[in-house]
Amino acid sequence: MKNYHEKYIERCLELAWAARKKNNHPFGALLVYNGEILLEAENQVQSLNDPTQHAELRLLQLAAQQFSRDTIAKTTLYTSTEPCAMCCGAIYWTGIRKIVYSASAQALGDLTGHQFTIPSLKIFSYGKENVEVLGPILPEKGLQVHQDFWS
Repeated sequence: MKNYHEKYIERCLELAWAARKKNNHPFGALLVYNGEILLEAENQVQSLNDPTQHAELRLLQLAAQQFSRDTIAKTTLYTSTEPCAMCCGAIYWTGIRKIVYSASAQALGDLTGHQFTIPSLKIFSYGKENVEVLGPILPEKGLQVHQDFWS
């Protein structure tokens, strides 16, 4: 039987592959509420020529426009790779308190040369409110989407 989180992580990885096929960075994210996927997003850094268009930030922008803060606080953010420092800040300020990821920041850093690699738990440890972070889930699959992309 599949781990509860695996089906959502697999969808994030499908989104990451879709982003990569569009020459964007290979990241995907989704927002889940009571077992239902509310929103999905892909990285669009290249196609929008904007370094802030990470999958998580795109997802958070949509969520803030469509849902109340109370609803957002009850969601789980799933992502193909552990969120970066910029995305962690946005996740925290949006009110999401649970994140599940596939590939770790450390593992991605091993592929990319550790440019600004900070584990999300370290970033969230500075906040007053706790953010639960689960992962890595299916880490080998999570790294496959990055193979040969960053070279």
